[in-house]
Amino acid sequence: MPFDPDAAAGPGTGIFGLPFTRQESRVVLLPVPFDATTSYRRGTADGPAAILEASAQVDLFDRRFGRVYERGIFMEDEAIRIRELNEAARSAADPIIEAAGVENMKDQAAAAALLAKVNGACEAVNAWTADMTHKVLAEGKTPGLIGGEHSTPFGVIKAVTEHFGSVGILHIDAHMDLRDAFEGFAWSHASIMHNVLSRIPKVDNIVQVGIRDFGERELGFAKEQGDRVTVFFDDQIHEELLEGGKFSELCQRIVKELPHRVYVSFDIDALDPSLCPHTGTPVPGGLSFNQAALLLETLRQSGKHVVGFDLVEVAPGGDTEWDANVGARVLYKLCGLTK
Repeated sequence: MPFDPDAAAGPGTGIFGLPFTRQESRVVLLPVPFDATTSYRRGTADGPAAILEASAQVDLFDRRFGRVYERGIFMEDEAIRIRELNEAARSAADPIIEAAGVENMKDQAAAAALLAKVNGACEAVNAWTADMTHKVLAEGKTPGLIGGEHSTPFGVIKAVTEHFGSVGILHIDAHMDLRDAFEGFAWSHASIMHNVLSRIPKVDNIVQVGIRDFGERELGFAKEQGDRVTVFFDDQIHEELLEGGKFSELCQRIVKELPHRVYVSFDIDALDPSLCPHTGTPVPGGLSFNQAALLLETLRQSGKHVVGFDLVEVAPGGDTEWDANVGARVLYKLCGLTK
């Protein structure tokens, strides 16, 4: 029977109810159920599975992005090894997080052993995601990572630069994520962009959008990077809009800052927290769903080449599917950025 994009998703079908195999797909999604360094509220390890379930309710024609499903979208099964790494790392991370950082623990020898276990697990995740991404790129497909916490895309970004050369990053987030080894964790969720800037020289620049929660040292680090970091702060965005500015023109300015090859890192907490109430570190303010969609559409219409993307920090919670429902729809639009 031919595939009917307007029909209900059938049992046993893939992401978004699609029938495609990996071979038939141009977009390959990598679920990474890892949230060991989350410093406030865990749960994002369950994000990929929740998004998969909620995706069955996404209608497949998008007014802005068209027939995204025609690209072919395939989601890999969760890797048992990543789940195991997460459980082991979480048990080691808990005492450190409870002490508000490794430096506050009384037994520094024990603290060092716990920290080494967490950092080692994160490095194993980085190696796995990089290897999986290289395989996707070698097949001529576009990789998309579904987290998990925001530490998880490092290996994907590194692999993308090794494959394509220099890229820019559109970083949509409530946080700058520029902390240096937050709480002692070298690969903290709060350190992803610090690690990218420090360890991946082929990242030309990062354009941050929606930022509204950060430390003074993070701001200083961003300023030290010069043109390599451009920040569109959330309060400035909304002040401009309250004074009569057009968000469409702001989107054009944001996209203009990016080079031809772009990687998109989308932390769901960039959105108004009513859209992601169970995410790990929700912050008042943020983009509306339609503002985020317009920004992504502006990027697509620019003709720039989106070489990969991630969606992170989606966390199911309570008796609601709302977080996953929103996350699945953001994910579909991210898939629509690819060629």
